[in-house]
Amino acid sequence: MGDKSAYLIIENLTKKFGDFTALEDISLEVFEGEFVCFLGPSGCGKTTLLRAIAGLDIQTFGRIEQAGRDISRLPPSERDFGIVFQSYALFPNLTVDRNVAYGIENRKTPKPEINAKVAELLQLVGMPEQGDKYPAQLSGGQQQRVALARALATAPGLLLLDEPLSALDAKVRARLRREIKDLQLKLGVTTIMVTHDQEEALTMADRIVIINEGVIEQVGTPEDIYIRPASPFVADFVGTMNFLPGTAGTQGHVKLDGIELATNSSTNDVGPDEPITICIRPEDVVTRGVTKDTDNAVPAVVDALEFLGSFYRISLHTQGPARTGFRADFSINLMRDLDISEGRDVVVSFPADLIRVYGEAFTHSDETV
Repeated sequence: MGDKSAYLIIENLTKKFGDFTALEDISLEVFEGEFVCFLGPSGCGKTTLLRAIAGLDIQTFGRIEQAGRDISRLPPSERDFGIVFQSYALFPNLTVDRNVAYGIENRKTPKPEINAKVAELLQLVGMPEQGDKYPAQLSGGQQQRVALARALATAPGLLLLDEPLSALDAKVRARLRREIKDLQLKLGVTTIMVTHDQEEALTMADRIVIINEGVIEQVGTPEDIYIRPASPFVADFVGTMNFLPGTAGTQGHVKLDGIELATNSSTNDVGPDEPITICIRPEDVVTRGVTKDTDNAVPAVVDALEFLGSFYRISLHTQGPARTGFRADFSINLMRDLDISEGRDVVVSFPADLIRVYGEAFTHSDETV
């Protein structure tokens, strides 16, 4: 993060609930002004980690430091954060103004200052005229904006967002994503957001922390996570990926259904002919201008076409004895230009720099989280 300092430091954090270990030996640094997303499937431990940072679920072992201060055992009231929950958690009997003012009123701030701060925050979240309304009179998106204004009212050093958009419909969610990110950049507040929505994480985060079964699988920028997944789990969870059974070939080569493919992905950890998993994203499969003499050419047969609006997702299989199935994403123009249809033979190429190789068998899950 360049010259930015670590604002939040988590060291060897473990959280147990009885015999169940929800988080195991988590260590992480979050930098000042950074927007970090905790991403993972339901039950992976991401919300437990957020609650430990907030002091709502104190960790069993480990240490948390915020702005140079050890907060490991402090109650929530003595920590410097604002939090927004999935359920908004607004007070139904208080107006929007009073909801936003709630945290500041407890600090014995003079009333004119409170009124000015509330007006400023409602302006900031795009609701300057809504102060006299009650939560029940607002849409879900408006309620979430009020919850955000309330969380920011005390000018916290850390903003915690626990699946704040998951209860909203797709269009409102997309709009609020942009608004929250713009607001975070404007205020420069260090922010951690929990989500199971990969699109949310990819579009909003400076860095993503992938959590699986209580451990961190990978930490990186959205581009790192998507282009260079560190494990089969990350490759499977973020984006769409082909997982193809193969074997290791000579150094820098792998075999897929009898075809030798060059790859820039390391194969150092596996010996020749040992089983591996070959990964390539559907959008990285190339067919325009490809012949059997093209590097990494794979003769295939088209099994099915799925129209997805701006592109087609094509199901194919290799022409060798294994008839290995895989998917490719082709634009509408390409489909029209090359007249691709079911049952047709095509030659595709797997670019060497876009193939990932894992020295283990891996069966991906089509289950959505």
